[in-house]
Amino acid sequence: MILSVIIPTHNRCSLLQAALNSLEMQTLPRSDFEVLVIDNGSTDNTKQVVESAQQRLGNVRYFYEPTPGLHVGRHLGLKKAKSDILVYADDDIEAFPTWLEAIAESFQDPEVVLVGGKNLPKWESDPPDWILKMWEPDKNGNRILGYLSILDLGDEEKEISPYYVFGCNFSVRKSVLLEAGGFHPDAFPQELIKYRGDGEGHVWQYISERAYKAFYHPKASVYHAVPFSRHTEEYFFRRVINQGISDSFSMIRRRHIVQVQEGNKNRWRLAFSRELIPVELKNRIRSLIMILLFSVTESRQVVKRKILFDLYWLKGFLYHRQQVRKDIELFSYVTKNNFLD
Repeated sequence: MILSVIIPTHNRCSLLQAALNSLEMQTLPRSDFEVLVIDNGSTDNTKQVVESAQQRLGNVRYFYEPTPGLHVGRHLGLKKAKSDILVYADDDIEAFPTWLEAIAESFQDPEVVLVGGKNLPKWESDPPDWILKMWEPDKNGNRILGYLSILDLGDEEKEISPYYVFGCNFSVRKSVLLEAGGFHPDAFPQELIKYRGDGEGHVWQYISERAYKAFYHPKASVYHAVPFSRHTEEYFFRRVINQGISDSFSMIRRRHIVQVQEGNKNRWRLAFSRELIPVELKNRIRSLIMILLFSVTESRQVVKRKILFDLYWLKGFLYHRQQVRKDIELFSYVTKNNFLD
């Protein structure tokens, strides 16, 4: 067994079917990979879709886990996987035929611990011009639009920052993921959004801090569905709010670790001490001021959107800080050692 493909899913059986169909076309022999579908409490035809795929592929396993949270499904997949190479994919991707073969090839280098490729948009309909503008190449020729989890770093194999391996196409050595303490919480329903964390962001940081090798292979690529519902400013604003929540989660954990190392017992109150204004919060405020003062060459609509992004980020960030400040149990949850159990 070379690869374990792990697909958490929740009530998106039609998208899941397309993802599983794309695995039938892989150039890597089926004897060299397994597929684990983790059903996070679906009430649609997810199980029937998986059963159909089992008959066609023969290497698909199904697990039902009703507990909400993407990290729960990801960790169940980790525990059940037979391989040391874990290939995490979202249920709304369609893989290139060369996807798994290129991932297996990349991990032949023993120094590589994380592998990604292109995440190209599969637009449900033509997106508005302002989204296409955000998807244009940067000065290095790369296209990166994190709010839609799409990315294209070109057609050359290369070492990259781990921050460019997005969760919808995220292959990692099991040993390194365990070493990092697994994933952090992510993708909660809106009524449980205060429990959101920074997802795979924690793993990115862990790998980066230790200078482990992340690798980009253009053949290890997928198409990522972008439905019409994500073509709106409202969707982007919601993503920005959620990013503010994630960043608050990350900052509280970092501050908490420092306090524990210093042996400070009054850790809950000090997590919100005025002595440290988080760097990211200061950067966001500075960005907002710079936009207001110096964005004279951009259209009024672009400037307005940038301002609203920063304001919605602040809304999410401050909401999460307030929730944690008043709830010691939530603080204990945010500062757990790891979320594997």
